Amino acid sequence: MDYYGEYRSKLRTPEEAAALIKSGMWVDYSTATAKPVLFDRALAKRRDELHDVKVRGNMLDGPIEIAECDPDKKHFVYNTWHCSSYERRLCDKGMCYYSPMIFHNLGAYYHFFLDVDVAVMAVPPMDRHGYFSFSINTGTAADILRKAKVVILEINEHLPNVRGGYDDCVHISDVDFVIEGEHEPFKAKPRKPISAVERRIAENIISYIRDRSTIQIGVGSMPDAVGRLIAESDLKDLGMHTELCGDAYLDMFKAGKLTNKYKNQARGKGVLGFAIGSPELYDWLDNNPGIKAYPLEYVNTPELIGKIDNMVSINSCLCVDLYGQVSSESIGNRQISGSGGQLDFLEGASISKGGKAFICLNSTYTDKDGTVHSCIVPSFNGEIITSPRSQVYYIATEYGVVNLEGTTSWERAERLISIAHPDFRDELIRQAEYMKIWRR
Repeated sequence: MDYYGEYRSKLRTPEEAAALIKSGMWVDYSTATAKPVLFDRALAKRRDELHDVKVRGNMLDGPIEIAECDPDKKHFVYNTWHCSSYERRLCDKGMCYYSPMIFHNLGAYYHFFLDVDVAVMAVPPMDRHGYFSFSINTGTAADILRKAKVVILEINEHLPNVRGGYDDCVHISDVDFVIEGEHEPFKAKPRKPISAVERRIAENIISYIRDRSTIQIGVGSMPDAVGRLIAESDLKDLGMHTELCGDAYLDMFKAGKLTNKYKNQARGKGVLGFAIGSPELYDWLDNNPGIKAYPLEYVNTPELIGKIDNMVSINSCLCVDLYGQVSSESIGNRQISGSGGQLDFLEGASISKGGKAFICLNSTYTDKDGTVHSCIVPSFNGEIITSPRSQVYYIATEYGVVNLEGTTSWERAERLISIAHPDFRDELIRQAEYMKIWRR
């Protein structure tokens, strides 16, 4: 078969591809580094010709040109499944809407409920067999393309080829159009120094982890700090099974901690859904036989996670109330992040043989006026509940770790207050008494 001939016949300029978009359409940009930069730029130039074009993305970095060129959303409406720091700023300006979800269900949303008129995503160059790897964005790509009426691929020469288990690539015969053009190389983002508080939280959590555990690390600086300190620990022969692969896993690998030797599921393979990190991370993932990328319907399925012995899930949150409810995505009604896979891994790690699921947070935060607030609160006041109290396991702050599984309301209050900042404990006790969940 002449795959390169077929490829050439489907080549279009970004402007020609963008000309396919009509008012009222739903367009998908996929996840993170799959953002089609050239197409997005070309589509933004058509702003005044179009109305009510809805675009979905997921953890995209900026700029998203169709959002930037139309802050009043008269022509383009941008929506995200999970906020990157850039998308959070768009939400703050009213230029982005958040779509609630649980990651392992995202493929089913597309299959059963959502319309995709045009899907456009960046992929590495085609191989000699006519396939395009979904690269570090395998988690959601196949389900989006299957639902799309028109499939456009934008070739990004800097994306790595990542080996997969299934639904990890698309063939040129299933593609309608291809865009080529020069892209800027990916740049390493500065990693925040590990704070003293993060170090104490990490030390508290690491004391619960045993050799040969399989580790999931969530989004954010706190889980990243825990992963970096795991790399400095005495732990050995760890495995990787995670929706998001970040630089902390590379740290563990370079330190000799990440071997995947003793996983009882996908032994010898580090499993991921997608990756966000440095060029060095992408180079490590490129054609690495020790790495497998899968759709999130596989990676994040609680039943599968539960079959992995000694599964350790490490995620962060913004605040916890005395009932044990967790908010990881909003402060009041301000959208900060998203649900992601937190609930998936809470449930899965909880039923794993030897498994543990940690939600970590600083005991306090300081607002823009310099006022210090407790991150353990009596009850929520408009915050979005990410994880219900019925499924929360370990909660960790710099003052310790408590287990909430199977506990009564008064036990939860006692345990959570014991790891709150000391300056707020007396007031939390008074509130717990008022709420009739304080026994002492």
